[in-house]
Amino acid sequence: MELTAAWLAQLPLPQVTAAIPVSGGDINLAFRLTTSEGPAFLLVQPQTPASFYSHEVAGLKALGQAVNVPEVLATGSIDGDTYLVLEFLETGHGSQYDLGQAVARVHRITAPQFGFDQDNLVGKLPKHNDWQDDWSTFYLQQRLDPLVQRAQQHGLWNEQRQTAYDRVRQNILTENDGRHIVPSLLHGDLWSGNYLFTDDGTPTLIDPDVLYGDREFDIAMTTIFGGFSADFYKGYQDSYPFDAGYADRLPHYQLYYLLAHLNLFGEEYGGAVNEILSRG
Repeated sequence: MELTAAWLAQLPLPQVTAAIPVSGGDINLAFRLTTSEGPAFLLVQPQTPASFYSHEVAGLKALGQAVNVPEVLATGSIDGDTYLVLEFLETGHGSQYDLGQAVARVHRITAPQFGFDQDNLVGKLPKHNDWQDDWSTFYLQQRLDPLVQRAQQHGLWNEQRQTAYDRVRQNILTENDGRHIVPSLLHGDLWSGNYLFTDDGTPTLIDPDVLYGDREFDIAMTTIFGGFSADFYKGYQDSYPFDAGYADRLPHYQLYYLLAHLNLFGEEYGGAVNEILSRG
């Protein structure tokens, strides 16, 4: 999609003079805008309902209570194309310890129940965030089970995986029985591509998929693809120590992200899924 001058002129921004395509992930078209008041970051979804970015905007607002996030400058629709304009952040280097402390501050924000007041229906793996009093109910019925069902529908599942999953599912119920699980605000997609440091070193979270859930769910994502050092976990624990046994529970949360990748990218993630399932 090429943004025309007429399209850009309809943005509620002062005099846009340039729009340069940049990397914005696999879901959005992304551009660095030059305006008379400085740069801005534009995300566009061609011919998409205006509600497309509502969950992201709500997520940034929620996270912004505890951590630096890009400011939302505008959102809306032009000629059927939905857009989100964010503050353009100049990036630099910062402390993993400070990042850990920042994530711990996010997790200190709580809600009465598990879920969120908006679903995230963006992309290929819709997520329903209906409120639940019980975390295991939310995690199994609104996160794991839908991914297993989708894998079945797309020929990415078999009897062995189902038998192992049934066992894992029961183990999740058992290990959470009697645990005091606080509904913490979670980023929801906390991999290394979704944090940055601004040019003054401020830890910043971007591209959220927020919900209120077990904070160990967020921590599990940090352990899968790298990008978080020992200093990150030290910073986190110095602020908000992990509960006993958390390391034993992380594989059951890693399973969600690996199932998501199995659904998105196919059998190249099958081995990693099998490994988690085999642990029980």
